[in-house]
Amino acid sequence: MTALLTEKNGTARRSPAHGSPPSSPRRRPGRERAFDDVPRWQIYLPLGLYLLFTLIPFYWMLLFAVRPASSTSLVPWPMTGAHFSKVWNERSFAVFFQNSMIVGVATLVATTLVALAGGYALARFDFRVKGAFMLALLCSQFIPGALMLVPLFEIFRNLQMINSLGSVVIAETVFQLPLSIILISGFIKNVPVSLEEAAWVDGCSRFTAFRTVVLPLLRPGLIAVGSFAFVHSWNHFLFALMFLSEQDKQTIPVGLNTLIGADSVDLGALAAGGVIAAVPVVIVFAFIQKWLITGFSAGAVKG
Repeated sequence: MTALLTEKNGTARRSPAHGSPPSSPRRRPGRERAFDDVPRWQIYLPLGLYLLFTLIPFYWMLLFAVRPASSTSLVPWPMTGAHFSKVWNERSFAVFFQNSMIVGVATLVATTLVALAGGYALARFDFRVKGAFMLALLCSQFIPGALMLVPLFEIFRNLQMINSLGSVVIAETVFQLPLSIILISGFIKNVPVSLEEAAWVDGCSRFTAFRTVVLPLLRPGLIAVGSFAFVHSWNHFLFALMFLSEQDKQTIPVGLNTLIGADSVDLGALAAGGVIAAVPVVIVFAFIQKWLITGFSAGAVKG
C-alpha cells in the first residue's frame, strides 16, 4: 500500500539522502525580469531625450554661426563663413586662440609634472604630516578662485608679472594641483611596489625604476589629469580677465566677452567665436575619452 502511494504514473519518488541540502523551490516564471527583458524603448527614450536636451544648444550656436545675419531660418541653408572670418580677422580671435593654446599647454605640462612628483611622494613615502597634508588638499577644493584674486594680484604685481601669460599659467596650475595630486597618488598606489623593488635589485636607481617601470603604467592617469587641466584653463575666464589687460595677451573666454556690447550683441559673431572655442575641447575629448574614463576611475580606487 505504501509503495502504491509513493508512486505516480509509474515513477517512484526518491526521498532526499540523509544530510543533503533541500532543493530550492522553483521560481515562478515572470516573477523577476532580467535586464535583457526590458523593452528597448524604455532605455532609448530617456537617453534620446537627454541627448536632444544636450545637443539643442550646440545646434542653436552652430545655426547662428553659419546662417546669414538677415536669415531667420531654422535650417542652416544657405551657409556662410562671414561670421568666422569676422571674428578671426577683425576681432583678433587668431591671437586669442594662440594665447589660449599657450596657456592650456603650459598648464597641462606644469600640472602633470608637479602632480606626478607630489602624487609619488604621497603614494610611496610615509611622513608625519601626511594625513594633514591630504586633508589640506581636500579642503582647498572648497575655496573659490574669486577669493584669491586680490592676493594673487598683489603677488604678481610685486613680481612684475601682470599682463603676462605666465601669471595665468601659475594661477591655473596652483588651482589644478590639489585634485591632480590626489588622482595621481591613487593611481600610483594601484601599481605594486614589488615592481619597483625588482628593478632596484637589478641595479636601477629609484628614478630609473620609476621612469622605466611605473611611468608607462600611469598613462591613463596622466592623460586624465592633463586633459582636465587643459580644458579647465582653456575655458577659465576669471584669471585671464583680471591678470591680462592688453588685447594681444587676452584669451578666448575674454575675447568672447568683448563681443557682447552694452546696447547690442552680434549673435552671429558670438556664435562663431563659441564654435571656435569649443572645437579644441571636442577634439581633445574625442581622442582621449577611453583614457579619461580609465584614469579617473583608477585614480579614485585608492587614496
